Amino acid sequence: MKKILSAAALLTVLQLANSCEIKEEFQGTVSAGSTGSTNTTSLLDGVYSAMRSPFQGATQVFALSEVTTDERLMPTRGGDWDDNGKWRQLHLHNWDANHQEVRDAFNNLNAVVYAATDMLQYNPTTQQQAEARFLRAWAMYWILDLYDQVPYRDPGEPVTQLARVRKGTEALDYIVSEVNAVLANLPDVPVYRANKDAARGLLMKCYLNRGVYANRAAPTFAAADMNQVISLADQIINSGRYRFAANYFDNFAPDNTAIGTENIFTELNQGGVSSGAQYDLWRFISHYNMVPSGYNGPVALGEFYDKFGANDIRRGTVYTYKNGPLNPGKRQNVGFLIGQQYNLNTDAPLTDRSGAPLAFTREVKIIETDASTLERTGIRPMKYPPDFTNNSAGTIDNDMVHLRLSDILLMKAEAILRGGTGTNAGGYGSTALALVNSIRTHPSRNAGALTSLDLNTLLDERGRELYLEQWRRQDMIRFGKFLGPIQEGPTASAPTYLIFPIPNQQLAVNSQLSQNPGY
Repeated sequence: MKKILSAAALLTVLQLANSCEIKEEFQGTVSAGSTGSTNTTSLLDGVYSAMRSPFQGATQVFALSEVTTDERLMPTRGGDWDDNGKWRQLHLHNWDANHQEVRDAFNNLNAVVYAATDMLQYNPTTQQQAEARFLRAWAMYWILDLYDQVPYRDPGEPVTQLARVRKGTEALDYIVSEVNAVLANLPDVPVYRANKDAARGLLMKCYLNRGVYANRAAPTFAAADMNQVISLADQIINSGRYRFAANYFDNFAPDNTAIGTENIFTELNQGGVSSGAQYDLWRFISHYNMVPSGYNGPVALGEFYDKFGANDIRRGTVYTYKNGPLNPGKRQNVGFLIGQQYNLNTDAPLTDRSGAPLAFTREVKIIETDASTLERTGIRPMKYPPDFTNNSAGTIDNDMVHLRLSDILLMKAEAILRGGTGTNAGGYGSTALALVNSIRTHPSRNAGALTSLDLNTLLDERGRELYLEQWRRQDMIRFGKFLGPIQEGPTASAPTYLIFPIPNQQLAVNSQLSQNPGY
């Protein structure tokens, strides 16, 4: 008798293991009759939950998108943070097809694709279908961006059948067609669900990067694509649903569901109830003696820190927020932490484990060996204000942010610089310079106006505005800067590293996949 497994149970199995590998070897099937239509809500919730693993926290997609760039370094500190060299391999651009983060990101992005495809066979409502197809398109977009090969099956096809593969611009065209097909059936709100403006934002990414996926080493940018970016941006802007937050860090705070007024697409975390691992954005960087305590690992590089002006709030400020610390000394607690650190509840100056003052330094090396300083080297980037109330329970309230208004404005500015026709929507201006300055001069940034703008300056501004939001690798590739030089990283990498390898485990179980060139 053929074994029947519910979709929810199979998804659980897939998520607990290396999901794509199991997909290719699993010997059962899922029967459309085994799950009633009343369960489609739960199945769709499962798709949203599957999004947490590849995107939330400081590993997988985050690691591939940030540690490989000029924004983030994960130094080895004596015997700490070596992890068989996997973090150094990312920053030095010498990873291979057995790399843990390369494998895990591929597997868990494909788990989202599987979960969404699976639930579509159970007669979801029109809106549920649209949400699932959008989430699938979002995951497929990231698979395309990182690996250039996107496995897929149609709803109802057995997991014993090899997934077929779309590559490059073929995959991009499919993603664009899917998003366009479902856009009208998506809701306007809330931002923590698939919504119309999230779909428009994804389409903007597709059109802006179309030339990259055609030729990553030497992309070109068609005026028609740039005008699509501008048109989509104007639709988002003219919706009137988004405005600059009172404070830049409101967008990432524990109650950003309510006060993150720039946010367009997020992943919902509910403090004390359920969340992904977004807490690792503060745990990874915080010293063991800080409150909340952390693992004393990653840092921001000094050359990236120097891109910020001294008065730029995004570089750091004293931030008071719900579920935050008492901070009686009004110490800087968000942005880039440098210099002496304090207990944010008592204002007592902190020390490292040797008793030396815990004063973070600008200087850092990819391998730290000096026992007298190795705990204190490197600037610590605190983008997400820690949820002091829920941190210890591991279910925090900070929603993970995928898309924001400022990204929309910066993509529109870039499209104008690359040959698109400027428009004036929402009062932000019709030129690339005006759009950028609308962000910089807002009191939530206080960065001051630029007097001129070119592509290099715009890349720097995207870094200042969007640091640690998982766009840096993609941006550096599009602007021709990813292959180096990068501080404490490569001087000049081979074009091989513009995409990641297909994990060897996946090649072993799916002959439709082929290894990317150079691996």
